[in-house]
Amino acid sequence: MRAVTAAIRMHDRFLLTTHEHPDGDALGSLLGMHLGLQALGKDSVMYLPGSGPIAGEYQWMPLDALVRTPPADQAKRVLLALDCAGAGRIGDPVALERAPLILNVDHHHDNTRFGTVDLVIDTASSTGEIVFDLLTALGVTITPEIAEPLYVALVTDTGRYQYSNTTPRALRVGAELVEAGADVAGVFKKVYESVGFPKLKLLARVLDRAEQYEDGAVVISWLVHTDWPDVGAGEGYSEGVIEHLRSVEGARVVALIREPPFRTPVQRRVSLRASDLSIDVSAIARQFGGGGHPQAAGFTSDQTTAELIEAICSAYVAATRGAA
Repeated sequence: MRAVTAAIRMHDRFLLTTHEHPDGDALGSLLGMHLGLQALGKDSVMYLPGSGPIAGEYQWMPLDALVRTPPADQAKRVLLALDCAGAGRIGDPVALERAPLILNVDHHHDNTRFGTVDLVIDTASSTGEIVFDLLTALGVTITPEIAEPLYVALVTDTGRYQYSNTTPRALRVGAELVEAGADVAGVFKKVYESVGFPKLKLLARVLDRAEQYEDGAVVISWLVHTDWPDVGAGEGYSEGVIEHLRSVEGARVVALIREPPFRTPVQRRVSLRASDLSIDVSAIARQFGGGGHPQAAGFTSDQTTAELIEAICSAYVAATRGAA
């Protein structure tokens, strides 16, 4: 923390980025940190490589300043990576090569420590919680504009304060953000109760295809590339859909396999969740080159859906055998 705060005080220009297909923690941390740096008089640019859409439930956030191509002075800006477990998740290797200094701020337990300075606190509920502590250490006043995105980060990564990462500290930080002006009811309405109709149709397909394996301990569903245009949904609409599988009685591990909304490349994205705290799905994801949290992880693969189902079930059996 001291090294990161010292680096921020010492430099004036920053390039903030996060992982591909950003979730609430990624976007909330990005925006909160950006506003905090601006409050310190720093020149901050939010950068999300590529053209992938922002999930519908976060499009209300004031992200107009977010750029999708790097600024011309990229090589002169300190790269501040937020919520990225590994360098490969940033989506722009050139940004890492050009950066004069890399600050890596994250809470994933399997973070690869790719930064020049690594602030990785795996006991934190979210990266948003770490950003709150970082801005506080820098003497930034937490305004309502800063508090709200950080609250989004906390509330989404803790599953509305219901997952196992809901620590007393996370609850206290949440209370401080509410006291600072975060709109609890407004965030809930915009994130959880403003679902686009195409997302509802997409969810229907996921639920219809869901199958149980390993005597009901594993639940897996999938989306094919034609589902997206069929229901009029963008790829971001699949955000959070897997949590409906997690609620199945008796399920210990659930997975959602998604084909992108185009035919090639056929690389599939796999999301994993664990309801059983004794099972580390990030360990399963790492077998396929991915990673994440013990209870929420993911990876991409060129394997077919049938091959992935078999591989996930085999990995589950191996993991439970090892736990036993």
